[in-house]
Amino acid sequence: MLKSAENWVAGFFGLEWTNNATIEVIIEAAGFNNSLAGDLNCPNTAKADYKSPVEAWVEIYLQDGMLLALVRQTGTEIDFIFAATSRFNNMTDGFKWTLADVYAAQKMCPLETVAYGFTTLSISHSLLAQRSIVPLAGPLAWVTNEVIARLKNHTLGYSGYQINTTLDGMKETFPLNQSLYFDFSHDKGIISILTAFGFRQFAEKLPADKYPGDHEFTVSHIAPFGARLNIEIIKAHKPISSARNRYLEGNDTKYIHFVLNQRTIPLGKSFPECDVNRKDGWCELDTFLKVQEEMADKAKFDYACFGDYPSLPYGKVTDGAPPS
Repeated sequence: MLKSAENWVAGFFGLEWTNNATIEVIIEAAGFNNSLAGDLNCPNTAKADYKSPVEAWVEIYLQDGMLLALVRQTGTEIDFIFAATSRFNNMTDGFKWTLADVYAAQKMCPLETVAYGFTTLSISHSLLAQRSIVPLAGPLAWVTNEVIARLKNHTLGYSGYQINTTLDGMKETFPLNQSLYFDFSHDKGIISILTAFGFRQFAEKLPADKYPGDHEFTVSHIAPFGARLNIEIIKAHKPISSARNRYLEGNDTKYIHFVLNQRTIPLGKSFPECDVNRKDGWCELDTFLKVQEEMADKAKFDYACFGDYPSLPYGKVTDGAPPS
C-alpha cells in the first residue's frame, strides 16, 4: 500500500514529490487505530454471514453438468452448454476440477492480468454470470468524521468511533485548508465508506440462488483494481438549477460531487434532501453536511462493533448497522 501511494504521488507531482507532499503512514495491524482499515477495530464484523450466500451462488453458476442456456432472441433456438466446471474438465487431462478450483481460477484471472498484463486462464465471465454478495461492511463513522472535519475545516480533538486523536487532533498530522487531500487504502474499503456515508442505492439484496438481472451493486464496478472515490467541492457564483440550464437568484453556493471510478454517484438517489431531480447528481454542500450529522447515530458504532448480538443472516443488514 505504501509503495502504491509513493508511486502514485510521484506520478502526480513528479519524482521530486517530497517537496510538495508528505505521506502520513498509518499502521495496519491489530491493536492499532487505522481509520482506513476499520474492520481491525470492529470485532463484530465477523458476525456477518457472507460465506453461505457466496457458496450457494458458486454451486449454482459453476455447477458440474449440463445447463440449459437462455432462449435466443428469435425465441426458436435453444442452446445447451456445459457449465464452467464441466467445460474445464473437458478441456484438461490429468486433473479433476472442482467447483472450488474453478472459483479460485476465476478470482486469479484479474490478479494475473494486473501483474503480467495477460492471463493464461481463459474464463468466460458472460457464462459465469458474476454477481456480488454484500457483507456487513461495518459502520465506518470515524472515516466520515474525518472527511466532514476536512470539509468543515477543523481538527478532531475528541474520542469516539475510534477516531485517532493522536493524528487527527493536530494540524501537523491533520492539515487543513488544503486544495487536495489523498487517502490510500485497500480498494474494498470504498464499499464500507459508501455505507458509512449512508448511500442506499447499492443496498438492494441480491438473491443467492439466481442472477438478479439489472442491479446497482457490482463489485467489479464499485471496487475494481485501482478503484478511486473522488469527492469534489465546486463553488458557483450563484445557485445552479436542477436542470443545469440556468442560474438562480442567490449568493455563492458550494456543491459536493461524488465520483466513483469516473462515474457520478447521484446524491439525490440516496439522500432526498439533495434533490433527486438534479441532472448533475450534485448536492448543496450545506445540505449534505446536515444530512451527515445524523449518520453517526444511525451507524450505532459501539453496539455494531462491540455489542452482544447473534450472528446475522445474509440480507438482514443493508446499511452497515445491525438491528437493535
